[in-house]
Amino acid sequence: MPVYNEQVTVREIIQRVLALKLDLELIIIDDCSTDGTSEILNTLDETATDSRIKILYHAQNQGKGAAIRTGIRNVNGDVVVVQDADLEYDPTDLPDMLQPILDGKADAVYGSRLIGRGPHRVLFFWHMLGNKLLTLLSNIFTNLNLTDMESCYKMVRTDILKQIKIEQNRFGFEPEITAKLARIKGIRLYEIGISYFGRSYEEGKKTTWKDGFQAIWCILKYWIVR
Repeated sequence: MPVYNEQVTVREIIQRVLALKLDLELIIIDDCSTDGTSEILNTLDETATDSRIKILYHAQNQGKGAAIRTGIRNVNGDVVVVQDADLEYDPTDLPDMLQPILDGKADAVYGSRLIGRGPHRVLFFWHMLGNKLLTLLSNIFTNLNLTDMESCYKMVRTDILKQIKIEQNRFGFEPEITAKLARIKGIRLYEIGISYFGRSYEEGKKTTWKDGFQAIWCILKYWIVR
């Protein structure tokens, strides 16, 4: 769980993840928050009795991709999934995503916000269109037929994920990991519909049009660089 300036939501999302009836570990990486999130996590770190929680801290802000790298280095479980610290993604969708891996059918499962399942908050048309265009561009170069490449929910077997070198520090992680998974011979990638409770910028949404251009650059880069 990469965390940056999420003091309003961080307690609740932690509670929601820990409430799942799964054998899990929750690795939280505070990416040098400045809004009081770090203090909340410090208190939790000092008082928590749940051994499933591990909290790590970056001394300076590095970005979501860098936080994910830190988390991957500390993973012990068999399967990894990224959970944002806001409340846009519902952890109760995770058991259904896990099932194809447990059944031996999948090596990685993406949660798609764009195929029907559960409630979806109605928000930004241009964000939706941008996500679809980025997914289309990614699919052209990876030869996949994903519907939501930019989704936070990417669940991957740990043994596969640890073989992949993640380079991107920000939201370029999404097209990078997709390109590198697609390159693995015989990879079995599935997609499942998830609910989505998007935020407005006033509520703390962080991605901007600049991240869209960064994603295009990453799609092209990781098609060229093998």
